[in-house]
Amino acid sequence: MRRIALVICEGKTEESYINLLKKWYKSPIRIVSHIEGTKITQSLIDNRTRELKISPWDKVQSFLMYDMDVPAVNEKLLKCKANLLLSNPCFELWLLLHIEEQKNAISSAALIKKLKKSSSIWKSYAKSTFSEPQQSFLKDNTDIAVGRAKELEDLNNPSTGIYKLVELLK
Repeated sequence: MRRIALVICEGKTEESYINLLKKWYKSPIRIVSHIEGTKITQSLIDNRTRELKISPWDKVQSFLMYDMDVPAVNEKLLKCKANLLLSNPCFELWLLLHIEEQKNAISSAALIKKLKKSSSIWKSYAKSTFSEPQQSFLKDNTDIAVGRAKELEDLNNPSTGIYKLVELLK
């Protein structure tokens, strides 16, 4: 039996992070990512799952890694039958939790600004790419981020479910 984690995500930043997870965790779980943007539906998830199942013994777990800063997409996501790795307001909250707590509601723009000011490592942060120092920092501080993320209430601003995939891989 093969265990496969299908991670459907919104954009390149999430996919870049998933590629880091694949590199860091030599898990028996194969991670496959697909950027699907805002066109997410249950039938799309079902189709992608079928594409991955080579044998009837394969076990595919579907995950949705999306930002919650677009209300129209949120409605679609909540209708889907998949593990939700949603970040409210955006993915950069997960990055910030590696450095500091974030307990108050915040906009995506303010969060990215706060991330860039939080540490010299993040000063030059650009979506969809992680420098070597940023990668090392994320890897070294993942357990701290997981703990901080667990303290937040799912789907509320701020919150992120990315830690669920990290824990599965560990």
